[in-house]
This record gives sequence, C-alpha cells and structure tokens, in this order.
Amino acid sequence: MTGIVLETKGLKRRFGAFLATNDVNLKVERGARHALIGPNGAGKTTLINLLTGVLPPSEGKVFLEGEDITSLASFRRVKRGLTRTFQINQLFTDFTPLETVALAIAEREGIGHNLWRSIAGYGAVVDEAAALLDRFGLASVMGERTAILPYGKQRLLEIALAFASKPRVLLLDEPAAGVPEDERHEVLAIVSDLPSDVTVVLIEHDMELVFSFASRISVLVAGAIFTEGTVREISADPRVKAVYLGENA
Repeated sequence: MTGIVLETKGLKRRFGAFLATNDVNLKVERGARHALIGPNGAGKTTLINLLTGVLPPSEGKVFLEGEDITSLASFRRVKRGLTRTFQINQLFTDFTPLETVALAIAEREGIGHNLWRSIAGYGAVVDEAAALLDRFGLASVMGERTAILPYGKQRLLEIALAFASKPRVLLLDEPAAGVPEDERHEVLAIVSDLPSDVTVVLIEHDMELVFSFASRISVLVAGAIFTEGTVREISADPRVKAVYLGENA
C-alpha cells in the first residue's frame, strides 16, 4: 500500500525572534526509509519535536495518515502509531531491558498499572518482550540493569522500546550518536533490518548510515528544506557538499 503517511504543511516554530523551523513542507511515503540531514543547528531535532508533539508549532499543520494531529498530545500520537527515539537516551536505568520493554508493551495494552505489582503474572507480555529483545540483539543482557549496559546496547534498547508500541512511523534521532566504533556496526545492522512495513524517518550525521539506509533524503538548512532527492542525487549535489563544508550555499 503506497501513499503519504506523514506530512507537514507550512510548519514553523519560533523561539522569540528566532525562527527554528521555517515553512517546512515535508511528505514521507508509506514504508519509506527517509533520512533528514543537515549541519549542526539546522533544526532537525526541533522538527522531530514538532512532529511528535513535544513542541507545538507557531504555524502550520502535521498530518498522520491524512488526519490532522497538530493539536494531539505526544502520548496520543504514539497511540496512533507515531513513535520516536531520542538523541540522548531516555531509559529507566535501574530497570532491566526485560522490565523496560514489558512495561512498554503493558502500557500499549492498557494494563501498565497492573504490571507494577508483579511482572511474573503476565506471561504473554513477558514472552513478547523477550522475543523483541532477541530481535534487537539484547537477549543475552535482558536481565541486567540498564545502567551497566554498554552504550550501544542502550541505544538498541531505546529502539526496541519504541518498537514495542507497534509503530506505523518510527522516528530515529541519531541512533548511532555516541556509540563506540566497536559497537556501532551492531546498531547499524539492526536499523537496516527494521521491517519494511514500518515507515522510518532517520536523523543522522553519519553519512555512511544515511547512504546505506535511506531511499529518500531531505536536507534541512536554517530550519527550512534546502533540497530533497534520492541518495544518488543528494550525494552528487555540490550545494549539499558546500553546506557540510560550511561554505556559503
């Protein structure tokens, strides 16, 4: 099934006199691997915050599956299938990966308040959590405290946590950021192997990851869409190279 799954129209966000998001019109096709790139300070994370309801826009609209979700709270967008990860991990460090993902599944099913009493009584939830952790390469550490996991495993846990909500659109904010080189390949492999029926929007500075993953790329500069195209088109565009070299584009 094709079509536009996520769209913005005239999206703007002001912080005082500063225009951080400047009239962004973005269309993401269903099932796409869509990368959002740009130099530091381009407004990429601000745009993700607008898409997910962390920030309200100053002007413009956000649409999911054709529905105007501009005024919906973040948790309601998650319920509709729009989920994200964060540039900096947002995890319960004293929980194990199994407890963390099981709680996310229980919240999705509307039984999260009961799970706090005893995880042992919810076999189906625990089984699903264990299977999901295995899929993300975390089976061997599912009983460890999250605080002591290698950083690459923590990044994978955050993606697994987002995936537990069964998203239709998954927004990944720099999933490889801060991951040591010897752990990075595992994160890249997991991201590349995400199911094709989930639309993925990726924010990333690592061009190796972007070019190996994306089917379409939008370049953001000074809060506005600078150009869009395929990997071949963007990688060959001298204006994009100039932007990343800090030249006047």
